[in-house]
Amino acid sequence: MERLIKILKDIEPEINYTNCKDLIDGHHLDSLSIIALVGELEEEFDITIPTVEITPDNFNSAESLWAMVTRLIEEE
Repeated sequence: MERLIKILKDIEPEINYTNCKDLIDGHHLDSLSIIALVGELEEEFDITIPTVEITPDNFNSAESLWAMVTRLIEEE
């Protein structure tokens, strides 16, 4: 999870990722940030994030992102 938080802070440092539960719904991350985040997560964790996984449910919080990443790691 620490690696995920570091990636998020590199993309958008002003957000408190521990408490923020509406990264997408609250428009804290824009489309370019999401594209950058997907690329960084794929590279860092050696996973592929299918387009169908790029949803607010998976991207609204650090916790939901981490759940998606760990699930995709297990599926690889």
